[in-house]
Amino acid sequence: MKSALHARLKKIKLLVMDVDGVLTDGKIVVDARGKELKFFDVQDGFGLVLLRQADIKTAILSARSSPAVTARAEDLKIDKICQDAYPKRSSYERLIRELGCRDEQVCFMGDDLPDLPILKRVGFAVAVPNAVGELKKAAHYVTTQRGGDGAVREVAELILKAQGQWKNILARIG
Repeated sequence: MKSALHARLKKIKLLVMDVDGVLTDGKIVVDARGKELKFFDVQDGFGLVLLRQADIKTAILSARSSPAVTARAEDLKIDKICQDAYPKRSSYERLIRELGCRDEQVCFMGDDLPDLPILKRVGFAVAVPNAVGELKKAAHYVTTQRGGDGAVREVAELILKAQGQWKNILARIG
């Protein structure tokens, strides 16, 4: 890993994620009763559990609101859930203030234009391969895994490895 990226990753204390296109594949499924369904990746979820065990906070910052997101976030014990956050800038500022972090301590993962103002501010900006071109150009890193298919886990491992915590995690697991 490039030393500049490694240096950025070592400072991370908070991972903030968009939902649709990052924690999910971006598709919105609505059943015949109008109920929205979302599909989340189990390895992404375990990556968030590992971050929590390493005292790295996690947060969701989404322009939409969904009961499925609330349920998944509560299940994973995500530190902060910000839904209906559009534009995202003011919610992001409140979020980092409440969690006691500075921009350079934040990793943000996004996929579409509403994420761009946040992506430009944070210490480690991540786009997923299914992101729009402007986000990929502004990002410090583009994941190899697609949103909703392991991208969050990939970033969690990058953070944990850069901070020297990966070997401890493997030793605890056995």
